Amino acid sequence: MNWKWITPKMLVISGIILFAALMRLLPHFPNFTPLAAIALFGGAHLGKRRLTLLIPLIALLISDFFLGFHEMMIPVYLGFALIVLLGHLIRNNIRIPYVIGGSLAGSLLFFLITNFGVWAMTPYYPGNVQGLLTSYTMAIPFFHASLLGDLFYNAVFFGGFYLVQLRFPVLKPA
Repeated sequence: MNWKWITPKMLVISGIILFAALMRLLPHFPNFTPLAAIALFGGAHLGKRRLTLLIPLIALLISDFFLGFHEMMIPVYLGFALIVLLGHLIRNNIRIPYVIGGSLAGSLLFFLITNFGVWAMTPYYPGNVQGLLTSYTMAIPFFHASLLGDLFYNAVFFGGFYLVQLRFPVLKPA
């Protein structure tokens, strides 16, 4: 088996992602979590395409194992997988404007996908356009916390990793 993919950079990034997933188990302000930041950060920094999807989604699965599985897992995991792909898009140009743009786009994408899922998969809203619009409208207060959490944690992960790279050059891109 070829173990060349296990590098100091991959281990540090995976550790950050797993630590952030464990943070989900601690008490926190509702929807102010590091999950979308895990997905964007992992997509931007993990080398192999399989790892970019697997490590953040496994981290999410581990935390869901402890918190409990739920009916909205498909839209939630789909939303995070797409945020990983957003991270993959910025991987060759990790700059503040792109991280902010990726964070904002990821927050909006997750909002649209998961609230569509709530509308489509639960009995809470009528199965028509008005019900869909109501689902989105009712979720706006939760979106504010998600958006702020995504921006905060992306600043911590991307900024923190940048500072660690300055201290340990072996972690910089080859």
